[in-house]
Amino acid sequence: MAGILIRRAEPDDAPGLGEVHVRTWQIAYEKLIPQAVLDSLDIVARAARWRTTLEDPRNPGRTWVALEGKKLIGFASSGPARGDDAPHPLELWALYVHPNRHGSGAGALLADAALSDEPAFLWVLDGNARAIRFYEKIGFAFDGTIKEERHGGVYLHERRMVRG
Repeated sequence: MAGILIRRAEPDDAPGLGEVHVRTWQIAYEKLIPQAVLDSLDIVARAARWRTTLEDPRNPGRTWVALEGKKLIGFASSGPARGDDAPHPLELWALYVHPNRHGSGAGALLADAALSDEPAFLWVLDGNARAIRFYEKIGFAFDGTIKEERHGGVYLHERRMVRG
């Protein structure tokens, strides 16, 4: 974990956020989402969405980035619970570390920045064993709730995990 800096995301982080977001999806979800959907992900478009999000003063979320030197290697976003049946007021919206930096400790640092020790919940893609192991390691457990989300014309099954 030495050499990893965690700080709040800024609009100029958008290109790095887009890169990490897309590359992580393409590797982590390789066997879980159809390859055509993963191949259609666009780093430039994702970066533009990140810039818009980070520049929006109405955005209720917080996004943190992990840097090694000047290279953005991961991010985490959290904010108010979305949905009607939230078990806690705080939701971890996203946590991604570039695949070539898995095991670096950046994920734990990002989770701590985004959540501290507050009770929280998250949704994890069913079958994402690496992420599930990580979330269990930092205190999350399944509560039995499942939802289906549509992304890129494909239905994804997600399972809720809670802590606290």
